[in-house]
Amino acid sequence: MIQQTLEQVFGYATLRPGQRQVIDTVIAGRSAAAIFPTGSGKSLCYQLPALHLPHLTLVISPLLALMQDQLAFLAQHGISAASLDSGQSREAAAAVMEGAKRGDIRILMVSVERLKNERFRAFIRQVPISLMVVDEAHCLSEWGHNFRPDYLKLPAYRHEFGVPQVLLLTATATPRVIDDMRSRFDIAPGDVTSTGFYRENLDLQVTPVAAAERPRRLVDWLRPRLEARPPEPTIVYVTLQQTAERVAAYLSKAGLPAVAYHAGLDGERREAIQRDFMAGQLPCIVATIAFGMGIDKADIRNLVHFDLPKSIENYSQEIGRAGRDDLPSSCLMLAGRDHLGVLENFIYGDTPEHHGIRRVIDDLRAAGSQWELMLNTLSRHSNIRPLPLKTLLVQLELRGIIAPRYSYFADYRFRLDDDSNALAERFQGERRAFVQAILDAAQRARTWYSLDFAALEALGAERGLDTRRSRVIAALDYFVAKGWMTLESKQMTDVYEVRATDIDPLALTDEISAYFRDKERTEIERLHAMLALFESSTCLSRRLADWFGDSQAPTRCGHCSACRGQVAQLPSAEPTAPLSSSDLRALCRPFLKRLAEVDEGHPATPDLLTRFLCGITTPLFTPMKARKFDGFAALEDCSYAEVRRCLSEHLAG
Repeated sequence: MIQQTLEQVFGYATLRPGQRQVIDTVIAGRSAAAIFPTGSGKSLCYQLPALHLPHLTLVISPLLALMQDQLAFLAQHGISAASLDSGQSREAAAAVMEGAKRGDIRILMVSVERLKNERFRAFIRQVPISLMVVDEAHCLSEWGHNFRPDYLKLPAYRHEFGVPQVLLLTATATPRVIDDMRSRFDIAPGDVTSTGFYRENLDLQVTPVAAAERPRRLVDWLRPRLEARPPEPTIVYVTLQQTAERVAAYLSKAGLPAVAYHAGLDGERREAIQRDFMAGQLPCIVATIAFGMGIDKADIRNLVHFDLPKSIENYSQEIGRAGRDDLPSSCLMLAGRDHLGVLENFIYGDTPEHHGIRRVIDDLRAAGSQWELMLNTLSRHSNIRPLPLKTLLVQLELRGIIAPRYSYFADYRFRLDDDSNALAERFQGERRAFVQAILDAAQRARTWYSLDFAALEALGAERGLDTRRSRVIAALDYFVAKGWMTLESKQMTDVYEVRATDIDPLALTDEISAYFRDKERTEIERLHAMLALFESSTCLSRRLADWFGDSQAPTRCGHCSACRGQVAQLPSAEPTAPLSSSDLRALCRPFLKRLAEVDEGHPATPDLLTRFLCGITTPLFTPMKARKFDGFAALEDCSYAEVRRCLSEHLAG
């Protein structure tokens, strides 16, 4: 059965290593996890079983961009699959949902954020699901890279939707992360399949180069590869958007065809670049790390890191995009420590300050038994970035202080394609009275109605009608699907049950602050572990495999710079001028004046001032227009830890 589908639908004669075990486990009705290197065929592990399972396969991904190539692949093979995303029209989304309800769609792909949408959850509860697939499943774990707090809610969603089994997919998971993933979904150890991380066709080269010399060395290395006939497909990875533009321009000036790719470009431009690269019409992309996720291009011959990657896991994932056709490919690291400060600043900027955590806890304590919050509003109030704020909320959940109940859009408004009488007259009896109540409780301004749920609830009680929110949302979606109404929603609100009210706010703030500081320290240590890998005197391939618990790699691969005796000593960044307290005072003075003027109660802590001087954005800086001050980012080339130490001494003095 499996072999027949493999050959007739997908056109493959055999399965790759590990695929058979995972597919057999899923077909047998058990949950499974697949830890395969990038490009090793994880997607087939759900695509093939989906054709043999009785109901829908729901695929959850951290990024919509990851879905597009998979959807194109499935369409090419005649498999009915679709996605739901914010870029779709109402009509397109409604068609997808109807197809899923009828069972016409076998595979539905959504981002993890989609599950917070009450309208989507109301819809998906009506659809029988055979399998939930979690792509990039390492995002579940706080102990891995790219931790996504929203992923921690997936086990609860699985139970809410009554999904019998789960398949976890990832290319980068250490043993600790694998155990964390497995325990959250009750997957048996024997149903975890890992095929190892060693790639014998990848040549790993670490070349120490000072920052000033790096563009020229890149040109020298790429020229024979891009001037070959045909040119060798190449990706050059950088960290910042401006670096992508600068390096692409430098390569072009040197006569090498290269184009920048990053999130700052409009969607149409990004799609055109990606399409040309996939078709072989564009040989070299200079890209931030978003490019390549989910890109199934088998013949990438060269992959260059112009900047340091964010972690060993990121490095492994990125080099894994080279040589998926198993032919020899080169992975070059033009390494230096000059970029280390940028990567450290990403980490420091995500660590909430003590008083910001206390603001969140005080807000929670003032809420009573139910806490309603809008993430962006709370982010601004606490001066905590949205992602670490989500992590903070998860920490409160894990301590049993709050429990998520549901999320809803605070504001709904609709426009009728006919007059209001026509909508109600389509129904009879109680349903007609229910629809009329929705219209009567809505406030009309010209063509748009604003729905007031509190007024509707009161009106429903007065008229003896069932006006539960879930029923109203389902009705509105039905009207949209029928083409009778245009519906808009905004202001996502998360609702939590407050389970512990007798908390010691200072002790809890200290505890969670210590957690974030420990996380900050761990992330900095991960960066330095990556530097130690690149400076290793022993086989890079083996060191990389050991990081992921793979003991099957050879002791000496023979195709890395360390095995060739080229042990790297990464050059340090150019020394910066010593800091002085008088300079710091002068740089901070206009900012401190503005901080006093806005008077939002945020103290001028060493961390707040360090973020200002090092150019690390925070939610508070945007309304303050902090970027306009000369001091903003004046010390971006300095060590964050050193600037913070100097400021701490200055403020203490």
